[in-house]
Amino acid sequence: MEITEGAAVDGGGADAGAGVTRLRAAVRERWEELSTSERAVAQYLVSAPTESLLFASAQELGAASGTSNASAVRTLQRLGYAGLPALKRELASDLTAAVAPEVRLQQRIAHVGRDLDDIWGEVFDEAQERIEHARRLTAGDALREAVGILAQAGEIHCYGAGASELAARHLALALGRIGRRGRYVGATGFALADHLLALRQGDAVAIFQPGRELVELGVLIDRARAVGARVILVTDELAERYGPRVDVVLTAPHTPTGITTEALTALVVVDALLLAMATLDEASAVATSHQLTALREQLLRPRRK
Repeated sequence: MEITEGAAVDGGGADAGAGVTRLRAAVRERWEELSTSERAVAQYLVSAPTESLLFASAQELGAASGTSNASAVRTLQRLGYAGLPALKRELASDLTAAVAPEVRLQQRIAHVGRDLDDIWGEVFDEAQERIEHARRLTAGDALREAVGILAQAGEIHCYGAGASELAARHLALALGRIGRRGRYVGATGFALADHLLALRQGDAVAIFQPGRELVELGVLIDRARAVGARVILVTDELAERYGPRVDVVLTAPHTPTGITTEALTALVVVDALLLAMATLDEASAVATSHQLTALREQLLRPRRK
């Protein structure tokens, strides 16, 4: 199959991004190994506009290429991708760097349209796709190691800034509800230094950051290492960059389109960690839950004059 090095997927010029370039190279390299249906999918992948691929489901790729959703998924795997979310992630990186946020919002609206049923379906389809991708990418041994680190920690510092604040706050709050000490940390810049002083030997740090490298991450990890605290990183793209410096990495794929909230998969990862923690010390979790219920009941009682 002839695919020139410089041609863009949508035929719009020679400035193809890294994700598009990798896709085209993979198709060139694997073309002779692909079946007839897989070639049809591959041909569509390298000819469709990037925006179309970002919003497409496996079923839509199958229909557009005259094949099936199974053929679309199989083709992506043959091309070296873990699945459709992995391809979307790489393409989204190119688009995010080149297209303004308001333009991407317009693209989402144009793709989804105004039909409520279509909107409902798009959101749930992407959410399911991201959650299934997270499930496949996080190995059981990584999850067990993360749970072990949290279970042994004197206090758990939950760091998340921006969109990652939701998952970090959820973990910190829910830890208290099962009898564990957790604190939320979301400061950036100089303000983070005060929180770093609170790190102690035997503590654990759970960092939530999907893709963007922050100066704060390196400083936080270095401080944890210096005092003897262990580190869990929940991320999408930073595993290679920070993996060697932390104890364990859990994968939480971010949204390639912006249709679903950034924190979705991180929140699901947190729920898995919390349930595992509760099962390790059921008596403490149940007792704390009982105390919480009793305190809530006191707060709901009408006050006597």
